[in-house]
Order: sequence, then C-alpha cells, then structure tokens
Amino acid sequence: MLQFEGNQTATSNRKQEHVALCINENVGFSKKTTGFERYSFVHNALPELNFHEISTDTTLLGKQIHLPLMISCMTGGFEGALEINEALAATAEQFGIAIGVGSQKQALENEKYHETFSVMRKNAPTVPVVGNIGGNCLTGKFTDIEKIIRLIDADALSVHLNPLQELMQPEGNPCYRGVLAGIERLAKLSPIPIIVKEVGAGINSTVGKKLLDIGVAAIDCAGAGGTSWAGVEILRQTESIFGHEHESREYFWDWGIPTAECIKDLATLKRERQFTLIGSGGVSNGIDMAKALALGADITASARPLLFALHKGGIDMLEKTIQQWQLDLRRIMFLTGTPSIANFSTNILSAF
Repeated sequence: MLQFEGNQTATSNRKQEHVALCINENVGFSKKTTGFERYSFVHNALPELNFHEISTDTTLLGKQIHLPLMISCMTGGFEGALEINEALAATAEQFGIAIGVGSQKQALENEKYHETFSVMRKNAPTVPVVGNIGGNCLTGKFTDIEKIIRLIDADALSVHLNPLQELMQPEGNPCYRGVLAGIERLAKLSPIPIIVKEVGAGINSTVGKKLLDIGVAAIDCAGAGGTSWAGVEILRQTESIFGHEHESREYFWDWGIPTAECIKDLATLKRERQFTLIGSGGVSNGIDMAKALALGADITASARPLLFALHKGGIDMLEKTIQQWQLDLRRIMFLTGTPSIANFSTNILSAF
C-alpha cells in the first residue's frame, strides 16, 4: 500500500479550504491568459453538412463519451464533498462525459471520507471515472495501488504534478526528486492506464517525452490562464511569504505556460508517439473547447467553471452550462465544416 505522512485532519481541512477559495475568491491568473484569444476560426461558407448531422461523440482511453469533456479532478476527502461529488457525477453520467476525483491521498490516510470518493462511480456507472494521486507521493516505496482504484472502480489513474503549488503551500512538500521513477513504477504496476496532469502551470513536449518514455498513456497539459493554484496557496498564507516583495508575489501567481502553447507543443509529439492529449487550463466555454481540439487535443477538461456553476445555481445551472458548451462547440463545428471530433484540424484556425 502507498504510505503517506501528514495529519489526516490537516489534509481534509486543506482540501476544503481549496474548494472554498476557488468558489469565493478571484484565483484566476492576474495577467497571463490561456492564449486561446490569439486564435480565431476560419469561416467555411460551404460546410457541406447539416447541423443535425454533427456528432460530438469520441472516446477516452477506449471508452465512449458523448462530448469531448472531462469534469476535472477537484473534490473529495472532506466534509461537504459528498454532495458536490454526487451532483458532478450524476451530471457526468447524464451527458456521457468523463469525470475525475480530487486527490485520493486523504483516502489512503483513513476511511472517514471514503464515501465522498466512492459516490462517483455510484452516480456515474457508465462513463470514465479517473482516480487521482500526487506525483510527490510516489517517491517512496509502494507495492499496491488497488485501494485507490477499487474505491472508485477507476477506469484510469491520474498523477498530478504540482511543484509550484507545493512550493507556495504553507504546509507544502516541494520534494520532486524521484517523481519520474515513481510514475514509471506506477505505470508498470497499474492495471489501468496512467494519466499525468499538471494543475495549472502546464506541461510541454520536453516533459511530455519523458512521460511517454516510461509508459504514460495520456497527458493532461493543464496550462496557465485558468485557476492559479499558486494564487490559491498565496491566499492561504497567514503571513505573506513574500513580505514586501509585491512584484515577486505577482510573478509566481502568474507562473506557467499558457494552455494554447502547451497543447500546440504537445500536439507535435502526437505525430511521432501514440497517446491521448487532454487540453485543460482555463477551458471556460464551448469556444475554448473547440480551440483546444483544433490545436490538437483529443478531449478537453475543466474544473472551476463547472464547480462555480454548481455552487451558484445547483445542478440546473451546471446542466445548462454544459448544454451551452456543447451547443457552441457544435455551432463552431458546423461553421468550419467539421462533422466529428476526429475531423478537427489546425487548418480551421487563424492566429493573430
């Protein structure tokens, strides 16, 4: 079994604080953007298809989904997470989209909040459900990952890389020596595919090559421009770690590679290597989804915008949000002559 150090109550409290800050505070990037705004679609006056013929169906790691979207890894392991995850999972099942859980580190510390994770599969029985563990949790000895997988009957396991967040976190653990070797051992032991994701600072092709070389099946770029997890942790500081260095604080708040740049860079690898590319980091609407797909992503993922919709208007607003995203994606597909997700091409984008 994976072994972790740390106070179980502190882990749960921290996870709860993270969700509260994402909902109630402005934790977006200050100046840096996703880069999606630098692209526009090339209008096709002869699309040669009917709007009703457009299909947003695709697959994620061999499992069918009806929209190229994952409700990304956010919650679980604290008081109040059960209701959130019930709603997110039920919505994922309704729309036929993938869903990921928040870090399962807490679930390996004790069983108190196991139901906040297991409710995912209970409410989303047919769609891809993705587990989650931190990369720096894999540097020690471990022999069994079955507990994480069984808890949610996971279709894949996501390893999140968050060196910036750990560096800024008051109780963080910025120890990353041996993480790559840990992921390699995990990929060999795991009975399900391994996804590696950032949490908002981006993954480029240099890191991507290293991950593919050790057997990773999918990469979620999670680039800059959406939620700043450095910003979240800076807000959690009781005393500023930057003192009077305001410029330094702002610099690290906006640290990272823009999402569009990450997707475009990693897409070059797909010409040489077989893997699934998930485009995330500031994906906030159907237009962002379409641009991510056109730049080379196989599917997209989003977290805070969907969590905020649920918080603001319940399941009804969450459903309406996803419906609008799907409608706008289909509109763009029609206006660019793109009948299916597999037909997306960089030829329909114009940079400016």
